[in-house]
Amino acid sequence: MNVRHLELLRELAEHGSVTAVAQATYRTPSAVSQQLKTAQREFGTALVEPSGRGLRLTEAGRLLAEGGTSVATAVERVRARWDAFHGEPTGTVSVAALPSAAAFLFPGVLREISGTAITLRCGDFDLAEAEFAHLATDNDVVIAHSLTGARPAGTEGLTVVPLAREPLDIAMAADHPLAALPRVSPADLEGQEWIGVPEGYPFDTVLRSVQQAVGRPLAVAQRLRDNRLVESLVASSGRIAVLPRFTTPTGAGLVLRELTGTASTRHVSAALRPDRAERLAVRRVLRSFERVGAEVEALHRGRR
Repeated sequence: MNVRHLELLRELAEHGSVTAVAQATYRTPSAVSQQLKTAQREFGTALVEPSGRGLRLTEAGRLLAEGGTSVATAVERVRARWDAFHGEPTGTVSVAALPSAAAFLFPGVLREISGTAITLRCGDFDLAEAEFAHLATDNDVVIAHSLTGARPAGTEGLTVVPLAREPLDIAMAADHPLAALPRVSPADLEGQEWIGVPEGYPFDTVLRSVQQAVGRPLAVAQRLRDNRLVESLVASSGRIAVLPRFTTPTGAGLVLRELTGTASTRHVSAALRPDRAERLAVRRVLRSFERVGAEVEALHRGRR
């Protein structure tokens, strides 16, 4: 059994097409197709089948692709032990994160890693919750969030590590009538005009919960991704929004009020492919993310 063929099938399962596998592995599509034919001859059964204009794995192909994941994980586990035998972890670790979580995690992690032999390559991605899992194909660590639990949607099959639980508060201008309250409930928010996020983004879950509680549609004037833009618009208007507690600046015309009576806490988690989770350098970076996440959460808990 050729382990490279297992790896190829795993790549096809993760990337979804021959073209995408070719791009990810720096090969031509024809070379990938030829290797798939060789793999099918070796195993003596069909591993892929036509699907639209492309190919998809057969049941046999999926079974072998899962075996490829198991083999890759075992190899990385041995490599981690070998690295530990030789000394401290080294290498480049790529991290893809949603910006609002990266804002409170990256500074502390970068400080901790700066004195090691590990290089962090960071990227920010503002996506719907279910889209973050796809980033694990090309990144060692993916920082995502969810309002329903520690495992974001779409991360089945990935290793998920909780990093922090962050309250999502209601933001408003300092002179807004609701700013006089120490906290707000869905009933207090009835009739307000909102600046929301695109549908499918976790913050929108809070708006839907409020809407369900009051029993009528909310007036959402705008749907925007960038928190800094939302902050600016809220501070200069009578509209309100959902914003994260840890990184939203207050005191310059903007205030936050805790929302009661409905779920309004997001789970920030790291998602990784099982094989990459075994790398010693990745494990070192992941421990740093866990430590920084816990410190930030404890700091803000103490301020309440």
